[in-house]
Amino acid sequence: YELIAGARQVAAALGGQVEVALFGPRDLTSQLGAADAVVSVDHPALAEYLPQAYERALAEVLAQRSPRLVLMSNGTPGLDLGAAIAVGWQAPLAAYVTGLAVSDGTVVATSAILGGKVLAELELPGERAVATVVGGAFSAADGQADQVPEVTDVAPPAGLDDLAMSLQQVTEPQGGDVDITAADLVVRVGLGIESKDTFELVQDLGDVLGGPRSASRPVTDAGWLPKTRQVGKSGRKVKPKLYLACGISGAPEHLEGMSDAELIIAINSDEQAPIFD
Repeated sequence: YELIAGARQVAAALGGQVEVALFGPRDLTSQLGAADAVVSVDHPALAEYLPQAYERALAEVLAQRSPRLVLMSNGTPGLDLGAAIAVGWQAPLAAYVTGLAVSDGTVVATSAILGGKVLAELELPGERAVATVVGGAFSAADGQADQVPEVTDVAPPAGLDDLAMSLQQVTEPQGGDVDITAADLVVRVGLGIESKDTFELVQDLGDVLGGPRSASRPVTDAGWLPKTRQVGKSGRKVKPKLYLACGISGAPEHLEGMSDAELIIAINSDEQAPIFD
């Protein structure tokens, strides 16, 4: 829905329309009412994300539809597929996109680079471009509408029955855990707490304050907290009213996940730790 919302902004400025490329079963068509059209490619190899299968299917759609701009999520599949399509389609790729605009007929993407420390404006001139958009860049509500879009079927490209890779396993996120992205207060622990005893003390602090514990990647790798509690570029992004960082140095990977907190309190014996900046 966020991608559709961003596409609608660009399409309105360029006088174009929004199309969603839907791979696999067409069950989602009724939920894509904010799109002007849906282009459907159905094949068993497209039921789950397979890089080779999706690249071939999307290349076929691009050959037939010739869009000005292709938007994907800046998650694992989008970064993987976006790079491959940009090379095969001979189009520029803007990654980590947080905003899109049109200036004098040219698409301009705003990208967060250097771990979010710098925002770069990238002009995407020409007839085609690819952008991978970070979550939260656009409003999901603006990408929804109560109508059923027109559906165009595209025949699956040759070769989907003979792929060199296959899906072996899907690892689902752990269920039943606290959603740290919805919390007003988050207590985060890093390796600076040094011991499991200190970690338990921080857990007690979180209980008293009424906020969930989150962690850096080394802490979740150690098994002290589940991966659903990891904050940072490779984890989740949080925006609480209060963020309490215990033993956190403040590496760019971490700051990208929590820099929008309203109030940040850092507890650290290193007075020169970047977190204090």
